[in-house]
Amino acid sequence: MPNRNRYLAPPAADIDRCRSMLANGSRSFHAASMLLPAAMRPAAIALYAWCRQADDAIDLAPAEQRSRAVDLLLRRLEALYAGDVLDTPAERAFAWAVRAHSIPQDLPHALIEGFVWDAEVRRYPDIQALHAYGARVAGSVGAMMSLVMGARDAEALARACDLGVAMQLTNIARDVGEDARMGRLYLPLDWCEAEGIDAEAWLRAPTFSPALGRVVARLLADAEALYIRATPGIALLPRTVRPAMHAARLLYAEIGREVERRGLDSVSGRAVVPTARKLRLLGNALMDAWDGVPADARAPLEATRHLVEAAMRGLPDSIPAAEFENRLHWLVDLFTRLEREEQAMLGGKAG
Repeated sequence: MPNRNRYLAPPAADIDRCRSMLANGSRSFHAASMLLPAAMRPAAIALYAWCRQADDAIDLAPAEQRSRAVDLLLRRLEALYAGDVLDTPAERAFAWAVRAHSIPQDLPHALIEGFVWDAEVRRYPDIQALHAYGARVAGSVGAMMSLVMGARDAEALARACDLGVAMQLTNIARDVGEDARMGRLYLPLDWCEAEGIDAEAWLRAPTFSPALGRVVARLLADAEALYIRATPGIALLPRTVRPAMHAARLLYAEIGREVERRGLDSVSGRAVVPTARKLRLLGNALMDAWDGVPADARAPLEATRHLVEAAMRGLPDSIPAAEFENRLHWLVDLFTRLEREEQAMLGGKAG
């Protein structure tokens, strides 16, 4: 007999393991997640823990084994959506979140595609290509989080993807030196060329220069434009989740401002937002969460359009019919039992 409760209650032990994983490795998310309503945190924690595990499965695999690691990850994702037995806490927790919030498989699949691009050490010829990368590794997560928060409206989804891409561009601007020392360059190649930077030569001896600073500045400006586009979408979310989303937006945007304070030099060191400023920003997030912002009806970025369309396909495409029936049966059983208990109580009073 199928377990009719498995979509309604999160697997507590698995969520605890996921929470520990994120507390040690994803502190910015962990801080922002504490502003989510308690009932919503398990799904958010499950989502981010699975993303972290998937990233590590590819990124930490030896180069000669990465293709095999990708194939294994895709097979395990298929198994997760098929309802098979899973053997890691992150997978079990994510499987519950997928079914509880109707997350279509196209979204985590897009994320894995982005991880593959990382493993291939791709270069990005222009900002549109970089947006396509950001859509996969961060816009997909924005879309999934939007579904967790109950927002399936096209406009809300488009703005969530904007926010995800903006955050990824900020990460890239912050990590230029760190990435270069691993042989990776995410900056748009045409922008580098316009500044007289030869990508291959620069990667052999990565150093900061005013020319590189101008490329980083352009990237931060593009991110800022996306943060501005994304902000109205937060007003489309339930009021109880807006503080967390404002916090995420403010914390990541502040990373970019810290890069600017360092003279746009993200090669010599890594920009870090001081704890005191983070706390102040979290306070601002609580204040901003209740301010109304005019809706932004702009279409999604071309790079994220497929994510928005996938997310809008909704419940029939992401939950097999038999499993959906299980939920309906559970609800019917619940209301039948409540009705019988009520009748019994009324009968007792009459006696």
